[in-house]
Amino acid sequence: MIEPAHPRIATARQCRLLGLPRSTYYHRPQPTPTDDLAFMRQIDEVYLAHPEFGSRQMARWFRRQGYGVNRKRVRRLMRWMGLEAIYQKPNLSRRHPGTGCIRICYGS
Repeated sequence: MIEPAHPRIATARQCRLLGLPRSTYYHRPQPTPTDDLAFMRQIDEVYLAHPEFGSRQMARWFRRQGYGVNRKRVRRLMRWMGLEAIYQKPNLSRRHPGTGCIRICYGS
């Protein structure tokens, strides 16, 4: 929508008219590093074998295999891939047995 070689309207003005920050217009996204792509492939293989692994356990597993990996990197890549550990989550809609209404029955 922006014509950088427009004869009368500057690029900055065109960005302002569109409500687009100039930094967004000039931004060039960086490609994903190849080592991250290779590591994501390994994370996917381990996740298929152990879907219960979260980022902590996954990082621990990789360190045991001899990879020097940080948990934050594993967490970032797992989040970017849409992976999360499969485990039983708390059922918050079920009432706790000690709480609730007390029923008083009157005999007739």
